[in-house]
Amino acid sequence: MAFEGLQRLRVEHDGEVVRVWLNRPEKLNALDPQTLDEITAVYREVASIEDVRIVVLGGSGRAFSAGADLKDHPSRPAPDAPPRAHRYVAETGRRAIDTILACPAITLARVHSHVIGGGVLLAAACDFRIGADDTVFRLPEVELGLPLSWGGTPLLIKEIGAARAREMIMTARPFGAAESERLGLLHRAVPDADLDAEVDQWVSRLLAIPHYPLEATKHQFQRYAAAARLGDLSETDSDVYQHAVARTRLRPPGTP
Repeated sequence: MAFEGLQRLRVEHDGEVVRVWLNRPEKLNALDPQTLDEITAVYREVASIEDVRIVVLGGSGRAFSAGADLKDHPSRPAPDAPPRAHRYVAETGRRAIDTILACPAITLARVHSHVIGGGVLLAAACDFRIGADDTVFRLPEVELGLPLSWGGTPLLIKEIGAARAREMIMTARPFGAAESERLGLLHRAVPDADLDAEVDQWVSRLLAIPHYPLEATKHQFQRYAAAARLGDLSETDSDVYQHAVARTRLRPPGTP
């Protein structure tokens, strides 16, 4: 099973509920290619288990996620590797996002503290987002000289609207919990001490709803979202990845 042999995630499976934890607390759950591949594998496994109705995504330790780990690329292909190898690594983030979006179970994000870059998109890909009142969302990509990738622009437009998504992406400013709740980026913001209880209440409420109508309604939203994403004309993730490599001077050891 995909729940076994994980190094970057911790998974708890209890009947109809699966809880997935980003589990690199020493790195503030930064998202390296291995983490993203494990997310893809776990959500694909969840999709194959008919009895699972709810998946909760959270972050271990002091933050939900510090975003993409640009400094730790042990799996980055050598510069002379075939283009297909570079494309595969470049698309790891989008694959993870797409797998969460396609999951037939209801998905919740349990967020707290820093939710940065790719962490914002992982949360936005979930059906519902419950956050502690210390949660701060931020997309710093444009300040780093990069356009937002992973299909993030159409995803955020779908979730919070074009005007709000434009401000969030293009100003790169932080959005606190109260503002994020007003915008719809958070469905509920609660004191940190109450976060787990609030998430459990949402899980119980959703489990109390008959399975078929809830799943069918989610499928309707998925079909609408899929149609909207067909219009994503942003740069390919492989283009963004190559630019990120150049901007951050990620080079093999011994290379100037």
